Amino acid sequence: MRIDVLGAVRAFRPDGSPVPLGGPRHREVLARLVAAEGRLVTTDTLVDDLWTAPPARAVGALRTFVAALRRALEPDRPPRSPPRVLVTEGPGYALRLPREDVDVHRFEDALARARRDPGAADQLGAALAAWRGPAYSDVPDALWARRERTRLEEARLEGVELRARILLDAGEGAGLVPELRAHTAEHPWREPAWGLLARALHHAGRRADALAALRRARRMLADQLGLDPGAGLRRLETDILNETLPPAGAPTGWAGPGVRLGPRTTVDLARTLALAGGDALVHSRRDRLAAVLAAERTGDVALTARVIGAYDVPAVWSRADDPEQSRAVVAAAERTLAALGPGAPADLPVRLLATIAVESRSAGLSPAERERARQAARRAEALARDLGDPALLAFALNGVFLHSFTRPGLAPVRDRIGAEILDLAVRHELPAFAVLGRLVRLQSASALGDLDAATGHAEAAERTAFTAESPLVPVLTRWFGARVTAARSTEPGGPTAATAAAEYRAAEDALRTAGMPGLHRGLFPLALLGLRLLHDRPAPTDPHLDWGPYLPWARPLVLLARDRAAEARAALAAVPEPPPDHMQEALWCLTARAAARLGERAVAARAGAALRGARAEVAGAACGMLTLGPVARYLAEAEDCAGAG
Repeated sequence: MRIDVLGAVRAFRPDGSPVPLGGPRHREVLARLVAAEGRLVTTDTLVDDLWTAPPARAVGALRTFVAALRRALEPDRPPRSPPRVLVTEGPGYALRLPREDVDVHRFEDALARARRDPGAADQLGAALAAWRGPAYSDVPDALWARRERTRLEEARLEGVELRARILLDAGEGAGLVPELRAHTAEHPWREPAWGLLARALHHAGRRADALAALRRARRMLADQLGLDPGAGLRRLETDILNETLPPAGAPTGWAGPGVRLGPRTTVDLARTLALAGGDALVHSRRDRLAAVLAAERTGDVALTARVIGAYDVPAVWSRADDPEQSRAVVAAAERTLAALGPGAPADLPVRLLATIAVESRSAGLSPAERERARQAARRAEALARDLGDPALLAFALNGVFLHSFTRPGLAPVRDRIGAEILDLAVRHELPAFAVLGRLVRLQSASALGDLDAATGHAEAAERTAFTAESPLVPVLTRWFGARVTAARSTEPGGPTAATAAAEYRAAEDALRTAGMPGLHRGLFPLALLGLRLLHDRPAPTDPHLDWGPYLPWARPLVLLARDRAAEARAALAAVPEPPPDHMQEALWCLTARAAARLGERAVAARAGAALRGARAEVAGAACGMLTLGPVARYLAEAEDCAGAG
């Protein structure tokens, strides 16, 4: 089965014959499910998306469309057997197809690979060639369709320019001139496109034409927008005039070795790049620390405070990606805070305190360090409230959130923090913090088992992330989709455990290159373990699984799965108390399960005492990306074991 939506919506069987999809509403239902990328779309959402004013029997009509699509997509499915492609999940429907079988997903994956690996330019070219017109071109102009068309058209333009840049960097782009001329004619406001056209002309030996293209760009920007060209186009024009443009095959970039930027510029650039994820995120952290150290060397305390506090990049995970780097930033912030005089601008201490709180992720700290970070978060919040600066308060609340895992069972507290961040961000147009607020609320709703609310926050986060140019958000919400599938796999008629495992694997592939090792390490094995526990199966024993920081808590169950009870008992005796972070309920539940299986009453009692406050929550779900099932289940096991005698 193959589905295409980059143009009119259509489907093909494995032999290449077209699938009769029915009328416009049938195709719109299928298209809406494609846009959800395998996630559940509730019946209410589908009805609202299909009709501006839904008729009285809208739900019945929707079910008729779904039934017809199922017959078309799986004509050979035996009667009364569950569908495998368009499946029912809880209160709605989801499309279950490998990503390579849907043209829009192939395109997005090819674009993501090309961002990371220039060697994937050919795959990106093939994916771009598959476009037959605007995405979902025959779908009515509903809000969701307009949003998707806009998002995908922007991605297509990025793909065209990224492929051209890769080919030019490799010295293979002289033949791009006709394509880039058409591109700039159709999209004259895109300055990077003019730069690429000028580079292609120059590499083809047409220096005068390259300069003429840049002059046209300058005139167009000035006459129609009242703008001067950006620094990139100005620098390119100077390089061509002075014959200092790197030769074909030499990579170009905005910054790097030999490009000297001051600390203010460097940290502003790093802050922007941090939202892009992948290598850009890794480099942004490195450049941010370099800017901080450079500012310190100037001896200007106020400048240093500004540079440290300017990197107000929202953080949603309680484990640092680079602990050494975080410690260095915290140390610089503490030095600068101590050096600030009484006449310093009032916002600088708040920025430094918030930075200390955000960079001091709770998972890797000693108890004393955690307490200092919590105090910094609370002081930053109080000062920011006094100042009345919404952006500063949102940053300070980010630190408060990261230190709100003091014990299991605090999802409602975190939801209130997320709600305030979201309210500030919406009222004061802070899109990056709007994404943070949505993700915090997604995590909280997930922890409380409210999957409908969590799904709403996931969808809203994705919409806001498009505006904020934050491609990391779909990586996280894809994990949430897998977490939902895992939970539904225990329900009658729900997806299989194998389907949930496959979704976790796909989510893991996307996360691997996202530049967030603090989140990535150990998450996939823990998700698989949770899935097995949901289905009362033993822990996975694959020796190649990297359990990362979660190994001490998983090890007793893995050893039990290998029938090595004595070693499991010794491993359980060595298990430390879980750090106060997103995973603490999950790790306490693993301890409770191992203690119950081994009859270790003292350990079971300790786990039970820790988990009582989280009785109403879902184990592991506080991260919004996996689930071990209800905490109450593990608590009951621990209490039964502790009380046995």
